[in-house]
Amino acid sequence: MIVRGAVLREMGLPAPYAESRPLHVEELELAPPGPGELLVRIRAAGLCHSDLSVIDGSRPRVMPMLLGHEATGSVVESNAPGFAVGDVVACAFVPACGGCGPCAEGRAALCEPGAAANAAGTLLSGNRRLSSTGPSDVHHHLGVSGFADHAVISAHSAVKIDPSLPPEIAALFGCAVMTGVGAVVNTAQVRAGRSAVVFGLGGVGLSALLGAVLVGAHPIVAVDVVPSKLALAQELGATAVVDARDADAIEQVRAATAGGADYAFETVGSAKVLEQAYAATRRGGTTVTVGLPHPSQTFSVPAVSLVAEERTVKGSYLGSSVPSRDIPRYVALYRAGRLPVDRLLTATVGLDDLNQAFDDLAAGASIRQVLLF
Repeated sequence: MIVRGAVLREMGLPAPYAESRPLHVEELELAPPGPGELLVRIRAAGLCHSDLSVIDGSRPRVMPMLLGHEATGSVVESNAPGFAVGDVVACAFVPACGGCGPCAEGRAALCEPGAAANAAGTLLSGNRRLSSTGPSDVHHHLGVSGFADHAVISAHSAVKIDPSLPPEIAALFGCAVMTGVGAVVNTAQVRAGRSAVVFGLGGVGLSALLGAVLVGAHPIVAVDVVPSKLALAQELGATAVVDARDADAIEQVRAATAGGADYAFETVGSAKVLEQAYAATRRGGTTVTVGLPHPSQTFSVPAVSLVAEERTVKGSYLGSSVPSRDIPRYVALYRAGRLPVDRLLTATVGLDDLNQAFDDLAAGASIRQVLLF
């Protein structure tokens, strides 16, 4: 079938993207789903920094690629057991095979075949279902390619969800919510009454803040450079906010947490911010890094502090989640009023508006914009 989607053919074009236009809206051929795959009518797809990091080249991927990984839609053709036409699904950006070592240990985010497929720009099967009139077949973005009206995905990328959810809200559970809330609940396993600080208040960072509120962390400090995001963080439950531009920002965090946070979450994708997050934790504290910096970035900490102060640094990918377990749980918590993820939604956009929308994301002018079809 013919679909219409946003294709990136060259990374690293200069901003503003409204002028350089790295995303081209094209008609492509989408092959039918193979064994274990689904054809999904995409209803909504969130714009995430992980998409932006491919556009600006800080997260290198094979080109050309149809972007978009935080998506929801309805199944229109199923070639996989457990899914029927009409099922509404959220897409997870790591297709968990269920059979490799990490999957067997309940660490679906680290699925080895899933990681290999994502790196190659294919579906979990190793196949590509997208082609165009351009110089080569088009690659899939993280097994989803949600910036198109239809997508073929592995059934291992799909989680059935409440069909009554508005699509612009449902899309957020596939990345922002699962990654941010999961970092708190799964990776760090924050307990009630422990202090937490979140560096960076995009969709993932504010989701981490919502997770900290959910589990009863106290106090909760939010750090960013955008005043409107700091104000929203207070509305969502932060007990203190810090402008990261202040020369004494780390000292402010440590003062607000009586000497340093028990848990610090870095969601920016910056080695410098990761060092700041580490510096903001107390003795025995845990620093969780969620952001994806350029592969060339490194960070340093006083090595002796890892031993003498029993510090911990942990990575969190996909919120250390098991999507089939966690997405329905988070949707239920949203329905119960305990996880107000609708507050993350800044605006909805159309397919032809994506380049300008990524300018807004890069400038920090939005939290989560969602592409609606």
